[in-house]
Amino acid sequence: MKRSPGGNVESHGGYLCQYTDVDAAWLQTQARLALEEDGQSHEDAGLLITVLGGPGIVRFAWDAPFSYGRQGARWYLTHHSLAKRLSEHLGTTVHSYAFDPDEVEQVIAWANGRRVGGELLRYEDAELPEDEEDDAAFEKLQQKWPLGYVARVLGINRSELLRIPRKSSALIQLSETLQPQPLWQLFPERARAFRLNPHAVSAN
Repeated sequence: MKRSPGGNVESHGGYLCQYTDVDAAWLQTQARLALEEDGQSHEDAGLLITVLGGPGIVRFAWDAPFSYGRQGARWYLTHHSLAKRLSEHLGTTVHSYAFDPDEVEQVIAWANGRRVGGELLRYEDAELPEDEEDDAAFEKLQQKWPLGYVARVLGINRSELLRIPRKSSALIQLSETLQPQPLWQLFPERARAFRLNPHAVSAN
């Protein structure tokens, strides 16, 4: 296709869900176990956490050599252990996603530790507007693609989802010992003010 589906946006991937406050030390443990299940060491890795405070969406992504660039984004096509674990323990649907603006996008939904849906789109197979210069028609069409669909489910639009990696994030180093604390305390001041559900029970 002649135009980039994501516009001027980098390749990336991760795991998306509605924000629920948890014990950060518990989350660190789950991240370590998930990486081991996916065949990676946690010694040189971290877990990036980004929150969109308005709609209450959180993205988890790896900060590690295997997770950056185009190949890093494509790593998320097949590695979903953290999404499985979080969906089982948090009682919410977690969406694994991968975005390579030159070739493919994919979303897989997990609930209670099981895959409950998903779709992969290779851009060479994508339906395009009859008028390739019709930006409005092209944008409308993209809302039906995997990332457009999951964005609507989460209450944001596709362009917001694609810009998530550019937002301020907290980093949990997996090689260090983290003291038990509410997850929201790790965020910068803007995100710290966001507590979507004050009655949420921390996972153990």
